[in-house]
Formats: sequence, C-alpha cells, structure tokens
Amino acid sequence: MENKILGLHHITAIAGNAQRNFNFYTNTLGLRFLKKTVNFDDPGTYHFYFGDERGAAGTILTFFPWEHMTPGRRGPGQATEIGYAVPAGSLDFWMQRFEVKGITYNKPAEKFGERYLTFLDPDGLKLELTEVADDPRTPWTTPEVGAEVATRGFHHITLTLSDVKATAAVLTDVFGYKLVAQHVNRFRYATDALGTANVVELVAAPGEGRGHVAAGSVHHVAFRVKDDATQLYFRDLLLKKGFQVTPQIDRQYFHAMYFREPGGVLFEIATDNPGFMVDEPLAELGTHLMLPAQYESQRAAIEAHLPKLA
Repeated sequence: MENKILGLHHITAIAGNAQRNFNFYTNTLGLRFLKKTVNFDDPGTYHFYFGDERGAAGTILTFFPWEHMTPGRRGPGQATEIGYAVPAGSLDFWMQRFEVKGITYNKPAEKFGERYLTFLDPDGLKLELTEVADDPRTPWTTPEVGAEVATRGFHHITLTLSDVKATAAVLTDVFGYKLVAQHVNRFRYATDALGTANVVELVAAPGEGRGHVAAGSVHHVAFRVKDDATQLYFRDLLLKKGFQVTPQIDRQYFHAMYFREPGGVLFEIATDNPGFMVDEPLAELGTHLMLPAQYESQRAAIEAHLPKLA
C-alpha cells in the first residue's frame, strides 16, 4: 500500500484548571472522555484525551492542564484554530447553547463556501464549528447534545505563520497535501487520502508579533499514519530533507515522532496502533487513572498529587 499521511490524528493543547477543562469538553461540547492519564514528562500533571466513542484518529483532542500556567498569545508560529465538523443547520443550536453556558462566540460567518462559528474555550483556546452536509463519522452523543448537532471530529487545523511558503512545501512535498483554495492571506490545503479531518489552513501574517504557547494554546499537531512502517518511511523522508526528527516514541496508545516545521509549529506523526483499548475496555474508557508502566510504582504519590475530578 502506498505510504500516505491520513489527515489529522490528534491535536494537543494546554489548559489551566483541570476540572474546568474536563467540564467544558465533556458537558458543553459533549465529547467522550477517552483517557485519564499523565504527562509522560511530568507525571504530576494530567493528560486528558477527548474524542468519539472509540478514540478514532481525527477526533482526538488532548490537553495538559497546568493549574497555574499563564495565558498564551495567538500569533505566527502557532496552530491558532481547531475546527470541528458539525451537521448542516446545527449552528443555531450551538449559539443557543453557548449563550446559556456563558461561552464567548462570534456570529456565524462563511469561508470557502462553508458556514462556521468561532468560539473560545475557558482558557481562550480558539475553536470553530464548520457545517458539513455529509460527514459519515458516527458522533458521540449525550442527553443534551444529540446526533443531529454533535461534532463529528476534526474538520481542519489552522496554522498562523510569518511566511507560509516553507510550511506549504512540507504539506505538499512530504505529506501529499494539495492547495485547494485561497482567499486573501488564507490558504487551504487538503489530502484526498481520506475525506474527513483532512484540511490544513495556513494564514500568512507577516509582521505580526510571534505567538506564545501557554494556557489556551495548541502545543502540537499530530498527523496520522496507519502503522509503524509508514511512520518510519516518513521519518527517513524528513531526515533526507534536513529536518531534525525524534526517534519513534511509545506513547501507550500510539507511536509518535516529532519535528518542528519551518514556521515553528511542532508537528507529530502518530500511528493508528495500538489504540485506546490497549489498557481499558471500550465501555470503561476514561473511567480509571491509567499510568505509563514507568510510573505505576509511584501510583499512590501521583494520585495524591493530582487534583480530584468531580
């Protein structure tokens, strides 16, 4: 099978208060809480995963909630908008919901022929809901967020850059994306390897002050490959093009490697395997504190340190 990047795998962001983050994404947005674990490099900090029922690639939003983290600042060198796909005609529901919940949002607008709604999470992370007429993904639903309005997973990620050319070359020459639309300083790239979670938008913002990654910011953007062999193919390709790429790292639920693209955004390439049911059955996803093996002996101390979730 041809080696391909299969769109977005997951997006990881930084939050402040853990309980507030958990409440917003499970209650207000209606996502499934897939996994409660810890940061591999800082086991005193949670790593939360939210997505669809099974944690399918292209639906997974993850957070490092650091309680006293200072606010970030959007600007060049960052992923600045996370776009979710929602059913056509659902934006009125979401505006009413955001009103009730006290969520900051803008009135619907249109870009590239699609209607969308921009809003902020409690830490100021910028998100968008884009109406899509026919998204085949099965949504996770709750009593308040039914299938007729629920998010289907990612629609796009937006990168803001001082200069888009070198980043665009990574998308086209390495990842196999194509430029499909442009409006003023916004460039839409997409891959035809899959029909969902397959869009990256680049915004050219020369002269603007560089962004600062902290609370309310995207930490990294992960692109999807089907297995380890495909991942190593892309590692070799990136090394040949002069990028500094980490070795493969076992992240428990996928295998990861990282590099920084020319505009400054941290990119990851992540595998589908082994998935989120490697340590919890489907029905129990997100209900236990799951620790990487190297921290299991410290469980009591870690549990005592982590904030309790209600």
